[in-house]
Amino acid sequence: MKKTDTSQWPCTIARSVNVLGDHWNLLIMRQACLGTRRFDDFQSALGTGRNILSQRLTGLVEEGLLQRIEYQDNPPRFEYRMTEKGRDVYPILAAMSAWGDKWLTGPEGTPLVLHHTTCDHDMHAVVVCSECCEPIDVRQTRALPGPGLEP
Repeated sequence: MKKTDTSQWPCTIARSVNVLGDHWNLLIMRQACLGTRRFDDFQSALGTGRNILSQRLTGLVEEGLLQRIEYQDNPPRFEYRMTEKGRDVYPILAAMSAWGDKWLTGPEGTPLVLHHTTCDHDMHAVVVCSECCEPIDVRQTRALPGPGLEP
């Protein structure tokens, strides 16, 4: 199945999906957030083929979410480190985790608990309004045309 390129659509969700919509990309970024840096460690954690992993890592580097850093020169060896753009994916993953914990976890409970080291509490992500800090609800939100929308 051919992927539709949505990178130029007048919608930031469509543009984001073009980068993050592939499940391998999200799982690679999850692993990067958990501290994985090396190709073999990504492969071991995800169980994906080398060709798929190589393609996805290359794409994430090209998109600026990861940077490839040489850590050994003989033979050359590289690791993948998150950029600021890559670290900004974490709230998306945390929100997905909170949704999954609510709707997809069985009686055994969640496989991972997020712990906020600043306040030393276990936590879950909550998306709030940037102005009043109330949790957002689709029934209380509407989308209005922005300055980047062409008429």
